Amino acid sequence: MTPLARHLRRLIAVDGPIPVSRFMAEALGHPEHGYYMTRDPLGADGDFVTAPEVSQMFGELIGLWCAETWRAMGAPARVLLAELGPGRGTLMTDALRAAAVLPDFLAAVEVHLVETSPALRTCQRQRLGARVTAWHDHVDRLPVGPLLLIANEFFDALPIRQLQRTADGWHERLVSTGENDFSFVLAPEPLPCALLSAAAAAAPVGSTIELAPGREGMMAAIAERLAREGGAALVIDYGHGGTGTGDTLQAVRRHAFAKVLADPGSADLTAHVDFQALREAAGGAGARVYGPVPQGDFLLALGIDERAARLTAGAAPEVGARIRQARERLVSAEQMGRLFKVLAVTAPSLPVPAGFEAGE
Repeated sequence: MTPLARHLRRLIAVDGPIPVSRFMAEALGHPEHGYYMTRDPLGADGDFVTAPEVSQMFGELIGLWCAETWRAMGAPARVLLAELGPGRGTLMTDALRAAAVLPDFLAAVEVHLVETSPALRTCQRQRLGARVTAWHDHVDRLPVGPLLLIANEFFDALPIRQLQRTADGWHERLVSTGENDFSFVLAPEPLPCALLSAAAAAAPVGSTIELAPGREGMMAAIAERLAREGGAALVIDYGHGGTGTGDTLQAVRRHAFAKVLADPGSADLTAHVDFQALREAAGGAGARVYGPVPQGDFLLALGIDERAARLTAGAAPEVGARIRQARERLVSAEQMGRLFKVLAVTAPSLPVPAGFEAGE
């Protein structure tokens, strides 16, 4: 039994079954035993690989997107370039290298990283060093000023609530304990219908819906700041474009799916992002919202094929093959290109950002 499992069993013994959101928050972020507090989960030796680790092209194109957006902002003399959940710092490293084509942009940039994991902060220091102005525990700690914000595979790890429909209404899904393990149970009393979306009203008995008030609250706070102080945010994650039903909570360990409730603290827990909910939260806070568009379409619009061609020109055959495989993984509909989506949120005064010209 993991140390976190023992902690959760004690918690449930005292307070009773806990919401899925509490289980997820403890499993990922417990200050001593949480998954992200104790390890570097990325790469072949970890549990999963994100797009920046697949290819340098991903971070490079985002860096150029940021530089172009800065120019559209009027090229302010100071701009915060912030990343939420920056992993090993790979994306930011590649973004800054590519953005060097605009020296004035690099001179204006202050790099801020929002990261709670001590293990990953160590990786980021090793990779980025003095290029980072400051680290922060939460996005609301970022200093004032125009902001360019990147959130790649960040929102999917923010906790969700799950509700399940029975004959007498929607009940919250909770986590309880058995003799040796954890199990899902339902709260005895149904929740008020006012909490639910229109999609839930027509859902049949047995359906599951997921709510993520923490995600929407963070998105609203980011959008309100952008509307007030200027700038843009780019959200890249896997999920669905419209609010619907279904259980998307999953655990990943050693690049394979694992049981969600088994050995808490030893596997990554995520759930699909509801991009419609993020759109509504950002728009309601006064920002302009574009997308979501499929990641593949976004990267193609930014020029990933041209970048791949330049990287493969003159390269050894095996290097060229790896570059082409990485390009395919990032843009193919059968791999990351369609499941992963991109949302842009901007100050109302900015023009349509690159990659979203086909429509909002």
